[in-house]
Amino acid sequence: MSFLESGGGYISTLLAECGRIHHLFGTAGHEPSSTWLELKQVHSARVLDAEEWRPGIECDGLATGREGLHVVVKTADCVPLLLADTRGRAVAAVHAGWRGVAQGIGPAAVRLLAKRYSVRPAELVAAMGPAIGGCCYEVGPEVAVQFRNMFPERKDLERRTRIDLREALRRQLLAAGVEPGRMDVTEECTCCGGNRFHSYRRDGARAGRMYSEIWLEAGS
Repeated sequence: MSFLESGGGYISTLLAECGRIHHLFGTAGHEPSSTWLELKQVHSARVLDAEEWRPGIECDGLATGREGLHVVVKTADCVPLLLADTRGRAVAAVHAGWRGVAQGIGPAAVRLLAKRYSVRPAELVAAMGPAIGGCCYEVGPEVAVQFRNMFPERKDLERRTRIDLREALRRQLLAAGVEPGRMDVTEECTCCGGNRFHSYRRDGARAGRMYSEIWLEAGS
């Protein structure tokens, strides 16, 4: 399991092995390579199918089984999560901030793919791209305590501490049935990783956004 630099971003070697699936975790300066559906991301746990999309819709994840349609999320510290069915039936892109993770947006995407496309969790590959790491993501107790179920071993969640959002999301996906050998998680931190990444924590309101995209090959 690893990530390779490609086309202004990163690709997951696990996702790249999924035949007709194409994807990219974008870095600073990258924009989606094709037509895509704009989401109004609101830090929710709402994931929709592309057939439900309409302009201005509020959600933080989108799934599709339509060939050639790029599903895209924007991040600047939050976790970009890309999901793909190994049999090539459907894909999903998820914007997972702390609120979304605390509310279970990862498992929500897994459930949607199961319901809409009959994809079993064990048939999914999940990859998480550059995001703020546990090295930099310091939060107050009002946020930390919302991760008790994900980190039952921790005794420091009642005070200011650091949270690893990708690890929390990884544990949720495991509990939802995604196999550990089918998860790819980069360790790149957007906050301390330099200007190749946008970071809201580091740069505030002037931070840009990075685009992560996934799609099914057309005409396959």
